[in-house]
Amino acid sequence: MEDIRQNLAAARGDEPADTVFRNGKIINVLSGEIHEGDIAVTNGMIVGIGTYEGREVVDLEGRYVAPGFIDGHIHVESTMLTVREFARAVVPHGTAAAVVDPHEFANVVGLDGVDYVREADRDLPIDLFIMMSSCVPATPLETAGARISAVDILHYMNYDNVVGVAELMNFPGVVSGMDAELAKIDAARHKAVDGHAPGLGGPALNAYITAGVHSDHECTTLEEAREKLRRGMHILLREGTAERNLHDLLPLVTKENAAQCSFATDDKHPADLEDEGHIDHHVREAVRFGLDPMTVLQMATINTARHYGLRRHGAIAPGRWANLVVFSDLRDIRAERVYYRGALAAENGAAVFSAETEVDFSHMTDTMKVGEFGKEHFEIGFIPHSRIRVIDLVPGQIVTRAAVEDATIEGDFAVADPARDILKLAVIERHNATGNIGLGFVRGFGLQRGALASTVAHDAHNIIIVGTNDADMYVAALQLIRMGGGQCVVADAKVVEELPLPIAGLVSDQPLAFVRKKVDDLIAAAQQLGCGLPDPFMTLSFLALSPIPALKVTDRGLVDAEKFELTSLFV
Repeated sequence: MEDIRQNLAAARGDEPADTVFRNGKIINVLSGEIHEGDIAVTNGMIVGIGTYEGREVVDLEGRYVAPGFIDGHIHVESTMLTVREFARAVVPHGTAAAVVDPHEFANVVGLDGVDYVREADRDLPIDLFIMMSSCVPATPLETAGARISAVDILHYMNYDNVVGVAELMNFPGVVSGMDAELAKIDAARHKAVDGHAPGLGGPALNAYITAGVHSDHECTTLEEAREKLRRGMHILLREGTAERNLHDLLPLVTKENAAQCSFATDDKHPADLEDEGHIDHHVREAVRFGLDPMTVLQMATINTARHYGLRRHGAIAPGRWANLVVFSDLRDIRAERVYYRGALAAENGAAVFSAETEVDFSHMTDTMKVGEFGKEHFEIGFIPHSRIRVIDLVPGQIVTRAAVEDATIEGDFAVADPARDILKLAVIERHNATGNIGLGFVRGFGLQRGALASTVAHDAHNIIIVGTNDADMYVAALQLIRMGGGQCVVADAKVVEELPLPIAGLVSDQPLAFVRKKVDDLIAAAQQLGCGLPDPFMTLSFLALSPIPALKVTDRGLVDAEKFELTSLFV
């Protein structure tokens, strides 16, 4: 109560505010105006706009000041950084908050992973709001390391920083009225419910929304996004590392419908965070595309805050946290200063906050529990008079196409054929030592020799390997087990590059600069082996994601993601 009395006294002008920001052009995303006025801040909260006195006065020297940006949907684990390092990466870009689905951690270590993210923003200049993971496991077609039930979700709705239920990937289950999926929606208790329904339309989409799903971030075409918008969904325009959908969807946005649109990254690697930015990258690209800067800034702030019920975020107004982004050019928005609750958090692209302590993550290590296997387990016995199904990559997308090709045969086995860019794909279960190994073929990597391997493989995060030969694939799998999880490049039975990810096999315990360099080294090593993809490990990580069309591979085998069932490798 003492804080509110102090805030009220400062708001009335009876007492000086803690800090007054003066001489700034205020981006008012509520009224759609740019106007002048002092911003008075006490106890980290904006208490007034107008003319105020403060114990400290910050002169903004005529620059623009906007609310802190909000990422509408992200898996922090996909940055391969701890939450502390994630904050150091994104706060200098103007990010004040993020709506986080920790289902990568959850699929490996269960509720311990949710709790780590829920508590890890303590003492950091960023607010993480949790969407309770609904897809642990994502589907029955894979083996995950944990299971989260509707009862678990209901319990977590009692936490203030849990703002809803995360992406419902099993959209066929929702549409058909499956009890387990409807129970997860019901557990939201009137909080937000995120969708995940790539390509869904027509009556099935109507059923999905009728069940209580409020948003979607999986739109890849303008037509798909328009249909979902017309049905009342909040559309999150996504631009990550592997999922490049922003430019395809920007023509959707008008001043009339922009309130139903926000920005999201979903999955973004450290190099892209450093080189492109975070939500500020969406903002710049949308302005370059031709959208009105005010509309774009509303999409980056208040639209997201309203959709997820973040009442203290998203605007420069009394009663909101003083999370501010200061910049000079409305047509090329780059954060020059970033304030979190009134305190300087970043300046000229560099974090200025100290966060020496880290929330304990020791309970999320030692997660490689792999059954016995040998090189022979990568062999694919050929069925005479048949052809093989091949996963075809789609550049810039996580959806794939399904192709049927003649197999290349050596002896009695179907093998990779680098000359045709048809490589072997393997997924090895790593949570329960089941010994499951799923095998398939993929086209689009361009590798001419060697193998790439990772324990980042959405969403169950088993070991995933793509390679030109069984021997290098086998060596790569063994190296990941020795490291306790991570990523590596192998050629001629030797490890060329590696990045240990000891935290759940997903995240490094090292600083951003180290992780970024190792990611760059991994990509360079893959390119030396012929790979032409800009980030082959991010692409590889989605080839086990069984809810995403058209073909995927899990530890249980080849998955027809359109029919939601296992299918034969041979036709």
